[in-house]
Amino acid sequence: MRTQTEKAEAFRALHARPGAFIIPNPWDAGTAKLLAAMGFEALATTSLGLANTLGSTTVSLDAIIENCRAIADATDLPVNADLENCGADDPNTAAKAIARATEAGVVGGSIEDSTGDPRKPIYDFALAVERVQASVEAARKLPFPFTLTARAENFLHGRKDIDDTIKRLQAFEAAGADVLYSPGLYDLETIRTVVSSVGKPFNLVMGFADPTLTVDQLSKAGVKRISVGGAMERYALAAFLKSAREMKDHGAFTFVREMAPIGEVRAAFG
Repeated sequence: MRTQTEKAEAFRALHARPGAFIIPNPWDAGTAKLLAAMGFEALATTSLGLANTLGSTTVSLDAIIENCRAIADATDLPVNADLENCGADDPNTAAKAIARATEAGVVGGSIEDSTGDPRKPIYDFALAVERVQASVEAARKLPFPFTLTARAENFLHGRKDIDDTIKRLQAFEAAGADVLYSPGLYDLETIRTVVSSVGKPFNLVMGFADPTLTVDQLSKAGVKRISVGGAMERYALAAFLKSAREMKDHGAFTFVREMAPIGEVRAAFG
């Protein structure tokens, strides 16, 4: 098994090489092992995927950290943590989530400017920047190169203000974030505009982007890292619901023809 430092350095190297790379989002140890067996080079957790497995739409920081641990322990791959708003409004309190995540085995993680409060979903600009600064300081105290991602969440909360989004991303970059991320960007032109406005690697999540876009197109647009958020878990739920409806509505079981091959599963889990 690689050490945490070796994983951290390998993760950094993925961001430094030419072209974009895919970082899929498992939601438990089993899906992490399956993705590793397929040859992916890094993994990212998904708070939405985790919440759904717990029968909820939200999840606590404690649960996120334990999910990070399960996924980081499952394979030898670098893992990036979806830490949401890091569990606190206060910058210094939020920054403590970085150390907690590293203790769980991850080598990268994100802090976002979404509050979790539907009445005021986005932190004020100054506070959002302070939160990133505090997390950067926490990351730099670690004994290995932790990759900190700063997220501007405007587009996910109905604030399709590209100028404010770019302003936030540029401020996060200036504060020391290693990777920038703005979920909710859909079309290639908008993606290209946002990516070209910053100098650090950019993460695009395909769960909210035009699904016809390809890795080649996104790479040419300047995207470095491509994730899918909770999309794979929701896709799995769609298959689950389809099989359940077939049984309930038609008394049929043809879905068993499309089960994952037991040999492939055993090979990954063995």
